[in-house]
Amino acid sequence: MELGETMARLEAAGSAQTRKTYGRHGVRGPMFGVSYAELGKLKKQIKQDHALAEALWETGNHDARVLATMVADPRKADAALLSRWSAALCDKAITDAFINLAAAAPDAQAHVIRWLDADHEWQEHAGWGVLSQLANRAPALPDSFFLPYLERIEREIHGAKNWVRYAMNFTLIAIGSRSDALEQVATAAALRIGKVQVDHGETNCKTPEAVAYIRKTREHQAARAAKA
Repeated sequence: MELGETMARLEAAGSAQTRKTYGRHGVRGPMFGVSYAELGKLKKQIKQDHALAEALWETGNHDARVLATMVADPRKADAALLSRWSAALCDKAITDAFINLAAAAPDAQAHVIRWLDADHEWQEHAGWGVLSQLANRAPALPDSFFLPYLERIEREIHGAKNWVRYAMNFTLIAIGSRSDALEQVATAAALRIGKVQVDHGETNCKTPEAVAYIRKTREHQAARAAKA
């Protein structure tokens, strides 16, 4: 699918209500207001087209950029591309979409290290988000890999930027849900951290309570394993 046709399809799929919803979630700038259901349909039709993904990103349109992260080839998401795209992150919606791509890239661990130390709220958010994906999807990594990050979360979370706090809390849950040993360490850290305050703007979203979410996730994992 060519760029012009894709943009026309995105524009036709947009709605004022979705634009309003995205606006409440902090999305600014040009957008058509395309739902994730419609983006998913386009992704199925396009499958993977890295050249189109790069062209979509360059439009600066929110919906096009989200779709770009969905149809890009992670194997071609090199350091230059991810650095360029991460520097343009400006809200939670596009950052969460970007995280899915970055976590599947060949050098995901290296990007985590670089972004966690960036003085850029959304790059930092992306770094923690990729780390949470690694906790969920990289069984070859030893548990010991995650321990220093638990210590850093406990040490820095309350002084971090707003959406970095949210990402740290989410990563704490992901790490604690990885194994029995990490569940104990992460739960102890969460108890010491206490309540994490995040400003969710004009939405009804809530910040997950880490101890309860870790416990619930581990129980769900145990039930699924028993059924299998």
